[in-house]
Amino acid sequence: MARAERLWSEALRLSDQAQADGALVPLATQPLESPDVLPFRLRRLLSATPKHLRAGGPKPNPFLPWDPRLEVCRLREQHLILLNKYPVQRAHLLLITQQWQPQSGWLGEADWWAVDEVARDTSGLWFFNSAPAAGASQPHRHLQLLPRHAGEGSCPLERLLLEQLAGGVSPWPWAYALSARTPGGGTDELIDLYRSHAERLGLGGPKRDPQPRHPYNLLFSDQWFMTVRRRCEHQAGFSINALGFAGYLLATQRSQLDWLLEHGPWKLLQDVADEVQ
Repeated sequence: MARAERLWSEALRLSDQAQADGALVPLATQPLESPDVLPFRLRRLLSATPKHLRAGGPKPNPFLPWDPRLEVCRLREQHLILLNKYPVQRAHLLLITQQWQPQSGWLGEADWWAVDEVARDTSGLWFFNSAPAAGASQPHRHLQLLPRHAGEGSCPLERLLLEQLAGGVSPWPWAYALSARTPGGGTDELIDLYRSHAERLGLGGPKRDPQPRHPYNLLFSDQWFMTVRRRCEHQAGFSINALGFAGYLLATQRSQLDWLLEHGPWKLLQDVADEVQ
């Protein structure tokens, strides 16, 4: 499905100006090559650890007000697209609510409408971290998008995800749900997948639970939709958000690389995901 990619193009244009103004602070990283971590992609953070990855007390909300130099566009009255202030990839996009909504609450129909509106223009890897235990760094509701061109793989583990959907490989040994998406599937499909996965994983449902019963991650592309129930945010000094389950790992000064090379990335994910009930 060809897309105009106007949002992506605008984000790239704004990135240069925002970086010149000091509003955008790209993170410098270097790849760490090792056959022991394949097919994962492991990078080492060279920049100073950004504030949202540091331990500490309460953090101010960076989205109320948001920095206008990072604004890409607004979607009706409820959502807008921002540049991620600390990107590893250029044009890393945030879909946020214009008014306060909690990250730990249920995603609603308006959130999924906004996702579909963006996806009709620019595709890629979407992800969501529901709470600090799932890797959320901010309490204000935001989904994230790493743009990809049509036909471009969305993430390092996509091949394995598609093989699972085709019945070619065994499921992973933690609590998650994985479904294929329908080509051109829109808002209704996203809502149905989100709610059905929540029920399957024991997260509950928005009609009877004030908020999800467990922390979780969402990851989805044009082809698949995955929900992972989480137990904790870190292991061996690695902070793991949804991107870990896509195959992206970031090592900081706290990370125990020897542990990772000894035990492997699959063990890392198993230790931070919840157990199958």
